[in-house]
Amino acid sequence: MNRRALLQPKAFSQRTTATAAAVLAPASGPGDPPEKVSPFANKVLPTRLSATAATLAPYTGPWGAAQAAHLLRRSLFGPTRGEIQAAAGSSLAAVLDGLLTGPATPSPPVSVSTADTTVAIGQTWVSQAFDQTLEGARRTSLRDWWLSQQLGQGASLSEKMTLFWHNHFVVEFGDINSAQYGYEYVRLLRQYALGNVKQLAKDMTINPAMLRYLNGNASTASAPNENYGRELLELFTLGKGPLIAAGNYTTYTEADVQAAAKVLTGWRDDATTVKGYFTASRHDTSTKQFSAAFGNAKIAPNGASEYQDLLDLIFKQSATAAFLVRKLYRWFVYYVIDAQVESDIIQPLASLLVSSNYEVAPVLRALLGSQHFFDTANVGCLIKSPLDFTIGACRQFELVFPPASSPVAQYGMWDYLYSLALVQQQTLGDPPNVAGWAAYYQTPQFHELWINAVTLPRRNQATDLFLSTTGYTRNGFTIKADLVAWVQALPPATAQDPNLVIAEFAQLMVPLDLTANQLAFLKNALIPGLPDFEWTAEWNQFQAAPTNTAKRNAVATKLSAMAKALAGLAEYQLS
Repeated sequence: MNRRALLQPKAFSQRTTATAAAVLAPASGPGDPPEKVSPFANKVLPTRLSATAATLAPYTGPWGAAQAAHLLRRSLFGPTRGEIQAAAGSSLAAVLDGLLTGPATPSPPVSVSTADTTVAIGQTWVSQAFDQTLEGARRTSLRDWWLSQQLGQGASLSEKMTLFWHNHFVVEFGDINSAQYGYEYVRLLRQYALGNVKQLAKDMTINPAMLRYLNGNASTASAPNENYGRELLELFTLGKGPLIAAGNYTTYTEADVQAAAKVLTGWRDDATTVKGYFTASRHDTSTKQFSAAFGNAKIAPNGASEYQDLLDLIFKQSATAAFLVRKLYRWFVYYVIDAQVESDIIQPLASLLVSSNYEVAPVLRALLGSQHFFDTANVGCLIKSPLDFTIGACRQFELVFPPASSPVAQYGMWDYLYSLALVQQQTLGDPPNVAGWAAYYQTPQFHELWINAVTLPRRNQATDLFLSTTGYTRNGFTIKADLVAWVQALPPATAQDPNLVIAEFAQLMVPLDLTANQLAFLKNALIPGLPDFEWTAEWNQFQAAPTNTAKRNAVATKLSAMAKALAGLAEYQLS
């Protein structure tokens, strides 16, 4: 794999559209024609549209369902109606307190494969010895378990930030070929999801998955491997500035890459302990000289602690905090960073990150609680990632999954969701290269890359299936939206009025106000060509006889048609 192929347009593949229940097929295959970037995607970065000057001053405007929904859409994978209502009934400060509180450490993934005779079905495999014959089953278990954590995230930023750090400190499960290493890597991401990024960078440097992924385990004094040192500077901390001379990228030079590689020699990975370890005889014991970009600093021989000296040096550079904040901004707010955003948002947040000793929570609190974040120009301006789309749909439509007492069925449904995101071109655990998913760095398209002729039909198929009256069945369990129950939870006067029912669905599902024509389109999907009282009468008839299958099916079919139409709007793709 060419992990450095970062600046090429994505070569997506076009396939024949599958039925909604059969989207498990790969999105591409040998011989498929390449999928071009949409001709409607950005050719240049757009001008930021802002109604107010960018400011990090605390938001003091109206606080209600609309503002709570905006905050939770960016912070969670698909907030539910209940979560939005609870947040709207609280305060911004209290909601941020909750979002910045990490959940308890989850139980580890379990075996659901009869081929794994080392542990019983429903018991964890993470402490078992590596076995190549079981690697595929365990890796599948790991990915499905990780997706389940996103599905059951609670009201915490932890899972969104775990995915953020996965896209930042990238490893690919398929390349490291160890589910045990993969689990330890994800555990580390989750441990520091809302914590100290400097310590995360230090621990990640000697994490066994990273040592294997970027060849740090093969780096010796006689043959220093530059892979991790280069990515540490370019992608994980400083970022590459403008090229000002041969081998000089403003923030670092090729000589700095070579010096970093020497610092990092001697580290290896242990498959038994699932840890990195240091071998002094493989380490370069010379004094490492860095360039003027680092103030001509030197790192003296320091054995197993030398990598920490390197990270301390890197995190002293002002470019590091700014680089990290820009990535957070593009993850949570918008991809355009113009001169005003750079000076009024990025630089102050970078200073806050430094003054907070690289604790990320204060930065997130300041950003997500700012006037800038709630500026109308920053509402509904992001395209949902495939994981955000898929997990969000399941949560917002309140799909019920198999219980923990049926682990095979439970993991099977999680695996189905994993496959839905995969065919939408976001593979959890396996970003396309060391830079992560192109939607977060590929200028000028950025997240517009999530939508193309392959992925949009896949998205529509998924929501059509979830919102159908049949749903998706696997291992004897069916997942589908119970839209009738959803409407029954509304106040009775609301449930009887087709306009108010549509308004409730729209408030949950889309971040922007719909036009009169769009609302008319949705009402026509709910009660085609009929007056409002027809819905009122039919709903009341069902309420009077809730066990009558025919009456229930009548309202369920209408709600399904309306919700599918709503999910088919372009606005539903936005966050």
